[in-house]
Amino acid sequence: MEIWQETRLQKVLNKLDFFFIGLRLFYPKFKGMKNYYLMFFFFPQKILRINGNCKWPVHFTSRVLFSKRIKTGINSAPGLSNGCYIQAKNGIIIGNNLRMGPGAGIISANHNPDNYDQWIKSDPVIIGNNVWIGMNAIILPGVKIGDNVIIAANSVVNKDIPANSVAAGNPAAVIKEKEPYGG
Repeated sequence: MEIWQETRLQKVLNKLDFFFIGLRLFYPKFKGMKNYYLMFFFFPQKILRINGNCKWPVHFTSRVLFSKRIKTGINSAPGLSNGCYIQAKNGIIIGNNLRMGPGAGIISANHNPDNYDQWIKSDPVIIGNNVWIGMNAIILPGVKIGDNVIIAANSVVNKDIPANSVAAGNPAAVIKEKEPYGG
């Protein structure tokens, strides 16, 4: 009869359980995703230091610049999907319960057209509560998105979007009203 012994990796994982308890509080849908999280978020982000300055989980293929200028709400982790690009030079304020599809982008500052090494100052990007940004959608500098909004895939948002609406297109425009969020 064999006596089961923990491997070195299992010992390390058991010591990291305190980290995952904190992650469950931050991101409640984490249950049952421990190995997935280790492979795609923890090791690249905390060990290899890919997006290592972020205080939330970020996919290793996503890129987050100026993460200290990003304020996130509960259950919001910009860059959690693969291939996202978030640049917060002028700041980004995100409410609770943000969802971003793969390849989505949030850009808070543009380059100066007369000197590409300089940034143009603008207001921060503000995203409300219960917002879903579809695949490959782009949010441009100074935009304010209200609560309970869906931004359709491949949309380019260059002006404010009011609360309780669905926006689509290039440039994005409100295409219909949306019922209050029920989740």
